[in-house]
Amino acid sequence: MNQVTEDTFEQVLHIFKESSLIDLRETTFIDPYGMVGLLEIGELLKSKGIRKTLSLPESEEVLKYLERMDFFKFIDRYFTLEPSQPHLSEKYHRSSYSDVLLEITPIEKSDDIHFIVGKVRDRSHAILIKHLHYDERAINSFIVSLSEACQNIIEHSENKGFVGIQKYYFQSLNKNVVKIAVMDVGIGFRNSLSERFSLKDDLEAIEKGLLHGASRFPEKGRGYGLTAVRRFVKQWEGKLSIRSGTAKLSIIPQWARGKAKERNLTYFPGAQINIMLPEI
Repeated sequence: MNQVTEDTFEQVLHIFKESSLIDLRETTFIDPYGMVGLLEIGELLKSKGIRKTLSLPESEEVLKYLERMDFFKFIDRYFTLEPSQPHLSEKYHRSSYSDVLLEITPIEKSDDIHFIVGKVRDRSHAILIKHLHYDERAINSFIVSLSEACQNIIEHSENKGFVGIQKYYFQSLNKNVVKIAVMDVGIGFRNSLSERFSLKDDLEAIEKGLLHGASRFPEKGRGYGLTAVRRFVKQWEGKLSIRSGTAKLSIIPQWARGKAKERNLTYFPGAQINIMLPEI
């Protein structure tokens, strides 16, 4: 597999379902969605008492990037790695000029969100102002949206999650794009909302949560976190996708690709959120 991203996630899930060996030796690109996705697959396997083998990429550049994103802090909790330690001729040197907005970070309690927001706020000026040309108002909206996406895991998933954020240059667009991945393998949209609503499938559940602000909690004012994320992403012509169970719902701007609605996907629990914000 050459890439591990949102676009190849269904293929990755199929491999994990069918094989005891996950071979990433030929992989030349992994983004935050790919990294967080691998960790959440590992989290699911661990909950079932299963430990599979993961062959690491042979590309040193990819290994350096994974190390820079703190991927290796977590991955060996879930998989037997081949080789057991990544071979790096030199450690990736971290600097204030890095494009990493947030390394892979676990979300287990509200304090984690305060830590995440603080870290992203510290780095947002260097990256969001310089590379995406966002103003203070946009950055504040970005921070609120990120906080809401993470809070969704604490309040609804009944499980822990992971988040990672990175800036990329898209040559095809001639623009910088920030990618944000937030995932968990908790109870998912349908199980969460079925306590209050009659739902025919996973897609209807995602639509109810994202488009209509539905919440498992009856209190007034609850459930608008993801709708706030949707408004922010739409305002800045970004892309937003949410996968849960066997379905995926995406809001796709003109510059991006993908299907707006997908059903009958390989079942995977919890919620997997991907946000892409372009330079303006």
